[in-house]
Amino acid sequence: MTGRIVLVGTPIGNLGDLSARAAEVLGSADVLACEDTRRTGRLLAHLGVAAPRLVRMDDHTEATVAPRLVAEARSGRLVAVATDAGMPGLSDPGGRLVAAAVEAGVAVEVVPGPFAGVVAAVVSGLLGPAGRFTFEGFLPRKGPERRDRLAEVAAERRAVVIYESPHRVAATVADLALACGPDRRVALCRELTKLHEETWRGTLADAAEHLAAGARGEHVIVVEAAPPRGAPSDEDVATALSEELAAGSTRRDAAAAVARRLGVPANRVKRLANP
Repeated sequence: MTGRIVLVGTPIGNLGDLSARAAEVLGSADVLACEDTRRTGRLLAHLGVAAPRLVRMDDHTEATVAPRLVAEARSGRLVAVATDAGMPGLSDPGGRLVAAAVEAGVAVEVVPGPFAGVVAAVVSGLLGPAGRFTFEGFLPRKGPERRDRLAEVAAERRAVVIYESPHRVAATVADLALACGPDRRVALCRELTKLHEETWRGTLADAAEHLAAGARGEHVIVVEAAPPRGAPSDEDVATALSEELAAGSTRRDAAAAVARRLGVPANRVKRLANP
């Protein structure tokens, strides 16, 4: 069989979720790219398979490692890719490698596996009958880019799935409450598929109180879709501008963020920003 690259979905917590096909690929790979060789080594030991040649590939090394892995596949080897948990390429390394493989004409396959974003979306109860949601992943940590993305989340007409670490989740929920309003519903899902799995549901205001005492474990935040609304009035636009300016945006950045958030022409916002 010709060489190829296979992205393997691995458990997000419960090892019983590893598929038979995933175990087969991990056990037969010539090279296995992974975020943490020790963690992946423990997974292989759990499966009872001999470890192939392990290559570290994380966010910092993927750009350097990807050409080497593509060359391995072109030479006829089976290159498997597994992250610490979940599906490679989704808020985890793998995207650059796939792009490089496609450009080089190397075959790419995917062994489906657990994905925390989908698990949280389904259990949140916020999808509605159409089951529509958008995957945001991790928000930018600061600056205008973060404010812009928060404004996009606030205006999104589908439920939004966001990843966050335990030491930043309270701040992110507080920012979401400011951007979306305190009454927008949210689900906080932590330790999914693990022993202490928990899903908390309520408003963003209540969520901020819930997290005030501290948070443990990785979180997936599912934010309710924005409600339908009529055309914003000038007063609505002016209020949104004031909020952006109070958050530290320049007039130019505030106008751009409000135009995206409210879905109104940029010229209208600029006119109100510079009376």
